[in-house]
Amino acid sequence: MHFTSEQRLDDGVLEREFSLGEIPGILWTPVSASAPAPLILLGHPPLGLHKMYPRLVARARHAAADGFATATIELPGSGDRPLWPSVEQARADLRRAMEAGEPVSDEIVDALILPLVDKAVPEWQAALDALLSLPEIGGPVGYSGGVISIGIRLAVVEPRISAAVLFAGSFVPRAMFEEARQVTIPLHVLLQWDDEGNDRQAALDLFDAFGSKEKSLHANMGGHTGVPQFAGDVAARFFTRHLK
Repeated sequence: MHFTSEQRLDDGVLEREFSLGEIPGILWTPVSASAPAPLILLGHPPLGLHKMYPRLVARARHAAADGFATATIELPGSGDRPLWPSVEQARADLRRAMEAGEPVSDEIVDALILPLVDKAVPEWQAALDALLSLPEIGGPVGYSGGVISIGIRLAVVEPRISAAVLFAGSFVPRAMFEEARQVTIPLHVLLQWDDEGNDRQAALDLFDAFGSKEKSLHANMGGHTGVPQFAGDVAARFFTRHLK
């Protein structure tokens, strides 16, 4: 891990950009922490870190106020990373289907999501290796938001992740339902009831499939980007309960 920039935000949060090979990322740490801070990995949709930065830094500031370090990395094929022709084609097919008012086929969803999961999850694990080697970062580790299928895979294969907040707002391949049954860590799932791009019943079926003994579903009225602030507050308390 190579740090490429550093700045202190006005609320005392230290923000450092880093690179891990070809993968850019950002780490936020609470300056006032007297001991190694627990870590939350901030997932995000594949829109690029620059576009997602305002939302990510807001989440990082809230987490730092609760005593957490947070980090994120650029997803494959996003931002300044090389384009991924097969996934770009799947995105184009998805746009065409949605603009035509047609159902999104399983083939499109698989082509869009499964390669992303297969490549992104090992990158998240490599980032976690590097982050946990820093003296200011300690365990336990949580995962929050982003592409829900990435969160599912991480929850299954990465034993260092102790709890996860997942957002039921992205397409889920049918194969991921079987993986969801293998998830055992505590989960807090956010669902926007009127999400225009999400199959509500599929989201409910996915929640039912999760194998965790402790899982909660927090559903709110509104569209994809309308998650209310109090829902974020509840998710923050979930992490405080499980990571501290």
